[in-house]
Parts: sequence; C-alpha cells; structure tokens
Amino acid sequence: MARRQETYRVPRTYGPKIVAIGGGHGLSNLLRGLKEYSRNISAIVTVADDGGGSGMLRQDLGMPPPGDIRMCCEALANTESVLKDLIHYRFKEGALTGQSFGNLLLAALNGISPSFDAAVARMSEVLAITGRVLPVTTADVRLEATFENGTSVVGESIISKYKKQADCRISHVRLIPEDAKALPAALKAIKDAELIILGPGSLYTSVIPNLLVDGIVRAIRRSGAMKIYICNVMTEDGETEHYTVSDHIAAIFKHSAPGLFPLCLASSSRVPKSAAARYALEGAAPIVLDTERCQKLGVEVVSRPLSTVKEGRVLHHFQRLAREVLVLYSERAFRVAGDRFQS
Repeated sequence: MARRQETYRVPRTYGPKIVAIGGGHGLSNLLRGLKEYSRNISAIVTVADDGGGSGMLRQDLGMPPPGDIRMCCEALANTESVLKDLIHYRFKEGALTGQSFGNLLLAALNGISPSFDAAVARMSEVLAITGRVLPVTTADVRLEATFENGTSVVGESIISKYKKQADCRISHVRLIPEDAKALPAALKAIKDAELIILGPGSLYTSVIPNLLVDGIVRAIRRSGAMKIYICNVMTEDGETEHYTVSDHIAAIFKHSAPGLFPLCLASSSRVPKSAAARYALEGAAPIVLDTERCQKLGVEVVSRPLSTVKEGRVLHHFQRLAREVLVLYSERAFRVAGDRFQS
C-alpha cells in the first residue's frame, strides 16, 4: 500500500480555488490555516447573526451583522500587527462596552459604500487579505428555529437559550424571508471552485443558514469541485447536545439535499479528561464518530488528529486542519484525475 502523503507543497499563488462556507470562530480558524496554502480563497459567510455587538449595529444602523465577516477578514489579514490589534480591539467601558472596533470600521465603510458587499471588499483592501470574503446574501435575513415540541423562535441569539430551557431538540431552521437571494459573486465562486469546504462551526447557526439562501445548494450540487464537510470536535450546548457525526451530516442533508458532499473530515485527537470534564459541566462532550451510519448516508469519514486545547477550550488546530484538508484534496483530486486519464 502506498504511503499516505504527509505534506502538501504547492506555491500559494498556484493553490487550488477554495470556497469555505460557514461563519463564526470555526470558519475564521480554518481560514487562518488555509491562507498558507492558497491565495485563491473565497470565504462565504452567514449574515443571520443578531446578537452581541453585531446585533446592536444591525438594529441601530439597519445593516447586515458585521461580526462573522470581520473575524474572517482578521483571519486572512496580512497587515502590521498594530492594525490587526486595532481591528480585534473591544471597548471595555462606556456606551461601546464589548463592541469591536473592527465591527465599527465595517459599519463606517458600509455608510460610505454603495452596498454591504462593497464595504466588505473595501475592508479587505484595508487589511490586505489573502483571497476574499463574501456575505452569502445582502438581504436582511433572520433565522427561525422550530423545535420537536412544535415551538418556533426567531433570532439566532435566542435559539440556544430556548433549547436549554425547553430541553428539546431542534427539528429544523429556516430563513425569514425564505427567498433571500445569494450574492452573485458567491455563486460565481462556487461555480469556479476546485475545493468546497463546509464548516467547521455551529451546525444550525453558522453552517446551515448559508445553505438556506436561494441558489447556494443548487450551485454546490452543480459544481464539479471536491466537497468536504469538516465536523466539529465537541457538541455544542444549546444546539447539538448528544449529536454524533452522522447526526450533523443528516441535519445538513435535511436542510439542503441528500449527498451534498461525499467526504467528512473528523478529528481523532483524544480530548484530555480535564477538558472533557469542564465541557461536561456545560452539557457538551466530544462528538462520537459513528462510521457505519455515516456510510449509510453515503458519506466517507476521514479521521485525523486535528484538535488542540487552548485556554481550556477544545478547538481545531488551524495548521493541522488546513494541512489535512489540502493533503486529502491532493490525494483525491489526483486520483480522480488519474482515473479520468486512464478511462
């Protein structure tokens, strides 16, 4: 048996055309690693957030929430450390307590730009980012969750809170309005992609909302790109308690289309007992890999050591994650190319 390829060495300028879809810390963490392997990155980011500093700006200024997009721009930035620190800075007192300067900068750029996506492009120029960051839509969308008890709540920021109170699983989520159109540039990026990545990130509030935007699933299904879902390492309190890897996959297929992706990358790293104990206090645990059920869903799971513990939190190690994604891409893409050549 041929030895597994351990490295992926392609100059960044010639790296594959990558589309990464998601939001929150999961997507930004992935992007931080991917930019070391390719300059051809398009991050497609959810705009359903309505909590925290983003929610305040959304309510006050009537703009799409900037938080997830700002984090992705930070991750892809190639600027002096002072500017990076400035973008990341959060005010500690006064009326702006908890607000990110990066959010305010994007809000200001939105005020002088013809559209929100143009404002994001200008912020990308300021930060000299690798690749580009695209809001999945510029429509004013809200996320509604319906639970297994039949109750529905509107607003990403209260979904987790209600789930904890009701102790009931999420049945499905939808966008309001349901006919929100995808940004044309996002659809073009998917069409041109060689590698499409979903996740990692909160299942119902970061990954799935992108798939509910009109045109996104259709574009992914039509694409000839290699498609990978990166599963989270831990379940999420208030969202995916007791979920296995196959539960995550099944939920995505339910909200998009069966077989949307054929590959899932999962972490095989052991979670330290001390970290697992802290998560248990929050109702969270390492996600169980149930390979057979994943196979029944038509998905091959590739398990690699991907996680690390930082400040007591279990998360993907961004360098390992990006490396394994690109190794997997190189192995599978070249195999497909070889099969086509032989046929």
